[in-house]
This record gives sequence, C-alpha cells and structure tokens, in this order.
Amino acid sequence: MGRKRYPLSVAPAPPLALPPHVAGLLGEEADALLEALRQPSPVSIRRNPAKPADTAGEPVPWCLHGRYLEQRPVFTLDPLLHAGAYYVQEAASMLLEQALTACGPLPPNAVALDLCAAPGGKATHLAGWLPPDALLIANEPVRQRQGALAENIWKWGRADVVLTGAEPQALAPLGAFCHLVVVDAPCSGEGMFRKDPHARSQWGPNLVATCAARQNTILEHAWEVLLPGGHLIYSTCTWETVENEDQVQRLVDRGAEYVPVPVDPAWGVVASGPGLRCYPHRMRGEGFFLAALRKPGDQGAEAAYVKGKRAGSELQPLAQGWLNEPSRWAGIQGQEVLHALDHRWLRLVETLAVHLPMLNPGLPVAMRKGGKWLPHPALALSTALRADAFTVLDLPLEEALRYLRGEALPASGAEGTALVRFKGLGLGWVNGAGNRWNNLWPPPWRIRMR
Repeated sequence: MGRKRYPLSVAPAPPLALPPHVAGLLGEEADALLEALRQPSPVSIRRNPAKPADTAGEPVPWCLHGRYLEQRPVFTLDPLLHAGAYYVQEAASMLLEQALTACGPLPPNAVALDLCAAPGGKATHLAGWLPPDALLIANEPVRQRQGALAENIWKWGRADVVLTGAEPQALAPLGAFCHLVVVDAPCSGEGMFRKDPHARSQWGPNLVATCAARQNTILEHAWEVLLPGGHLIYSTCTWETVENEDQVQRLVDRGAEYVPVPVDPAWGVVASGPGLRCYPHRMRGEGFFLAALRKPGDQGAEAAYVKGKRAGSELQPLAQGWLNEPSRWAGIQGQEVLHALDHRWLRLVETLAVHLPMLNPGLPVAMRKGGKWLPHPALALSTALRADAFTVLDLPLEEALRYLRGEALPASGAEGTALVRFKGLGLGWVNGAGNRWNNLWPPPWRIRMR
C-alpha cells in the first residue's frame, strides 16, 4: 500500500540529507524539514464509505473518511483490513479529495481513469468518491504491481471498475473519452525519505531527469484522452520543481486551465505556483505535490458510447442470482472467469479491449473449477453481492484469522458454498465437506504471520 516511485537498483540507504534543490527552495526552513524527517511518520487510514466499520481515530481534516491513528497496529492481523473496510494510506495523499471537490460534479455516466493506479491508493479513493453511475478504469502498466492493484480494488468492493495494464502511449488510438484523469506519477520519491530508506538510496540527479522525462510522456497521453471540459489531477511524492510545477506548466502552455484547490491555512499545505506542496515539518503527512487542471471546452451531458442492453450479453442465470439488480449486468465470459459489467459500459469496454491489455473487464463473478462455476473471491468482497444468495458464516476474530491463514473450519453437515463474514462484512468463500468447511481464500492473500 506504499506510494510509487520510478524503480531503479537497490543500494544501502545513505545518511538522511535533503537534496540540494529542496534545501535551496526552503532556505531557512530546511533544517526544520530535516528534523521532521528524523521523527516517526504519522499513521493514517482512509475508511471505506461503502463498508461501515468501527475504525476510530482522529479525523484527517482534508479527507472526510481519513483518520489518524495514535500508533501503528498490526494491520495484517485485522480482518477489517482484508474485508476492505479501510485502506492504509499516507495522509497527505488524501488531498486528492480536495482536488476532486474543486473540479466540481461529474456529468452523468462519467468515465474516470487512474492512469498509474497501483497499488490502489488513488484508485480506491476514486472508487469511494465517484457517483454510482460512473465507470472507473484503473490502469497499471507494471506487471509486478498489477496483482496488488486488483486485490485492493476487489476488496474495496465497487463493481463498475475495469482494470487495464497499458503503457500510456497505447491510449493514443482511443482519442478523448475520459471526463476525469488522475495521474499519480512515478517520481524520484523525495517525499518518502522519512518512511522509506530505499527512496534515499535510489535518489540522484539522473533519477530526477529520468522521472521528469517519463512524467512528460505520461501527461502528454493523459491530456489526449481527456474530453473537452474534463479535468486532470496530477500528483507526485517528490519536491523537485522539474517533476511538479514544470510538468503542470507544460500543460498550461498547451491551453490547460489551472483549477485552484482551496485549503485551510491551518492544514499547513503550501501553495506553490499552479499546485500545492506538503512538507512534513508543516503538516501531518509525508512529502506530496498536487495540481488540478481543466481542458478547455464544454463537457457533454452524456458520452456517446453509453449504450443500452443488447441481446446475447446477459449474465448466466446462475450468476444473475448472485447479484443485486440482476437485469443491470452484462456478462463478459472468458474460458476461466465470468465478469459482470453494467450494460451501459459494454461498448466502451469492448473498444478498450481492442487497444489495451485487459486485466479485468468488470467485476469477476465466477471462476471455472473442476468443470463447474464457483463464485469468484472478488464477489465475496463486492457491494453488488446479493445478501441472501449464499449461506453465511459470521466468524469471531480468532476464527476469522484462521480463515485468513487458509485453514479449514470445523463444521457439522456442511455442504455447498458459504460466504464467510467478519462483523457483517464479506471476506471470502468456503466449500462444505461434511465435518468441515474447506477454505477458498486465495493463497496469495493468506496471512503468514502468527
């Protein structure tokens, strides 16, 4: 659940020091920042509005569902984390919410694209913020990071999310089709010096130059897929001007309109040209930069690609019974997995699949195993799951942890497939075998800690 940086070789972390550019920017404040970087990082989470749970904490003032925790718990041993009740996220990056608010309401049937989405911090924030009639496309080009993105998206529970794995240049043939694009760009990672020794070990002028060139390319393609009147939100976890303000200025030079993002002075966020900067000595968070832009033109009320129900796209009757609003869903069937997607988005997703590596064209509902279809792990975590579709096992903490470790659960007369829940939130599936429930929690997700 960490923040993204441009990956380079690993070396031992050097002593903590500020890059010359940052020290020059801050002047007399540089010593205060360096001292703040020597202190422990604040611990914060962002709660899932679709999965209410008892997750106390002090509010993060710029994020409705953000909370600071007094100390860092063992998150791995909390079933609520695995159920998607919250996401462990650094507080400064939750400023995305203020930028989204500043951009104003989206039109009906809007399309939002998170272009560099792994591991899922911004994507899950979008999934909780977007209106119900919007589609979220979460894209991650780095294969090694795609698994974490899928896991976090599925656990968050929003159904109308499409996962793709494209390099930004692959979007070019699609033209403009997005009302909102978020680019949380790979960067040199200075803002993570306190949390991550690897960020210090990989930093250098060559990395900054490499990242700036990559960011320029990403933003060029992000701008092209944005519809007139649409908004682009750009962020990094670095303080380098060439990776932040200079990148935004290039788009302004192309005609982009700067969107001011209001902040309370008490938050400690610093206005910097066309964006906002976060410094750990001024606010409770790590280093962060954020800016919002608008593409000139009028935004249409509804996109032309939104299409109604068509013959041959219905879900299989079995899977229809597993979902709320069964007539809403189109079925997209592969050899091993059956996906569900709102009929409105079928035409768009078919077009995307022609040009982009398609990881998940909607909510995975069922998977083929042993010649029959079983409910997919993502369905157990989805808010689209019909409450009475399966037998339910509500587990106390210790049994829930046994389940999350992959253990079978003792039973009497267990048969069929049952939904495992913790505090009313779906976790996963078990399969009845008489005197036990066989565990269907995905092996890569299993807890290894005792």
